[in-house]
Amino acid sequence: MADTKATPTNLMKEPRIDKLVINISVGESGDRLTRASKVLEQLTGQTPVTSKARYTVRTFGIRRNEKIAVHVTIRGPKAEEILERGLKVKEYELRRRNFSETGNFGFGIQEHIDLGARYDPGIGIFGMDFYVVMGRPGARVARRKQKKARVGFTHRIKKDDTMAWFKQRFDGIILK
Repeated sequence: MADTKATPTNLMKEPRIDKLVINISVGESGDRLTRASKVLEQLTGQTPVTSKARYTVRTFGIRRNEKIAVHVTIRGPKAEEILERGLKVKEYELRRRNFSETGNFGFGIQEHIDLGARYDPGIGIFGMDFYVVMGRPGARVARRKQKKARVGFTHRIKKDDTMAWFKQRFDGIILK
């Protein structure tokens, strides 16, 4: 009678999306940065945050503390829905090097209109980077303010865990 039932998996061990960060790096402040901000707001429904340059790079014409990029952090079911649209553009194919050793992964797309947004000549076309931070339930003990603890080695999420989750969840293909 135990043979017919599959053994239940431990829910605390299942990987999940902690957050999805979408970044558009324009490389200059001004009008293009505001248009990139509008693109992210249309896509996510959230107000994007600007990122400043850490140091001056004269060859690129970037000054320290100049606003050069916009990004937005998405959590919960909305993150899964937007990630699904981003992966559809990539045809659910990622390279092995897209996955970090800590179990996170990222990829980029060339044109935001591939995500289903309408083309607006006043805005133009922007590429963007998706970065997904993975975690397991219980990982909050390492980030909380009081009574911090370490996440055990067996409970930490690793590259292989995330790749297996990606294959199973999205029927994804991982290229060399």
